[in-house]
Amino acid sequence: MVDPTSDLNEDIAAEDAPTCQTCGSVLTDHPEHRVITWVEDDQVHSAHFCNDSCRMDWDGE
Repeated sequence: MVDPTSDLNEDIAAEDAPTCQTCGSVLTDHPEHRVITWVEDDQVHSAHFCNDSCRMDWDGE
């Protein structure tokens, strides 16, 4: 798993990269990459997105 705080545009293989929760695109070189995190049932969750548009399509916020 990739540290979500790391620079994902450098030296990351496609099989290790996160994918967009909306469109499934592999996020190896997306300068508009967005990540949201939340806590639910005492667990930390995160979701990655290509850009703001994909993020808005996911939950509308």
